[in-house]
Amino acid sequence: MTTYALGRFGRLVALAGALASATGCAATVRNTVPPGTAQPDRFLFDRGNEALAEERWLTAREFFKQVTEIYTQSPLRPDAKLAVGDTYLGEGTAEAAVLAINEFQEFLAFYPTNPRADYAQFKLGMAHFSQMRAPQRDQTETKSAIREFETYLARYPNGDLMPEVKAKLRQARDNLGTWDYDVGVQYFRMRWYPGAIDRLATLLKQDPEYTRRDAVYFYLAESLVRANREAEALPYFERLVSEFEQSEHLEDARRRIAELKAQARAKEGA
Repeated sequence: MTTYALGRFGRLVALAGALASATGCAATVRNTVPPGTAQPDRFLFDRGNEALAEERWLTAREFFKQVTEIYTQSPLRPDAKLAVGDTYLGEGTAEAAVLAINEFQEFLAFYPTNPRADYAQFKLGMAHFSQMRAPQRDQTETKSAIREFETYLARYPNGDLMPEVKAKLRQARDNLGTWDYDVGVQYFRMRWYPGAIDRLATLLKQDPEYTRRDAVYFYLAESLVRANREAEALPYFERLVSEFEQSEHLEDARRRIAELKAQARAKEGA
């Protein structure tokens, strides 16, 4: 069995365990609506919110599931569906995140015009975001988080969660771009300047707002200088100085600008 297959098998086993745990919890909270309750769906929903606030994820989940499974015509059903996803996400495990993704995807499929569809889209992105790995490792979840956050930007341009979405999207993009940055700097230190130029220029093209682009500008420009492409290097040094008031590379960039301009004047006067 391949490593991928083993990993997938392990995840399925873990998911089965999570479902079994949820089923075990069910016996403790099922049939808790007092006889004669006027709004049993509201009763269950409120109890679920109480448990959710206390981070009793399994208990909260069962209350919400009773709303979604028993009271299928309840106006609270969409919110309960979202809350089920929140309970999975609250657990903070990779296995629970997979289940949360399923809940949020189903919500968007069932209730695409619901007023809280933007919330579901945000939480879908967060479920992937919670599973992001370090830049040197597999970036599948990072790419998925970026995709879902970008979907939010496209579908809900006036959404209340826009600031949070933009902040998380920036973090995800930085996580993805850091791999190219690290490789580019490593090539620079190995003095393989063509490789450094390719990596760093590609990073700027793909993500012009990369947070550490001051360092990208510097190492890209330095690589161009050392590859005897001074005319191409100067604009990057100038962008570093103009865009950043603080950077560990500012003084070196200013020095390089002065040197390159002096060389250019000398060539013109020759």
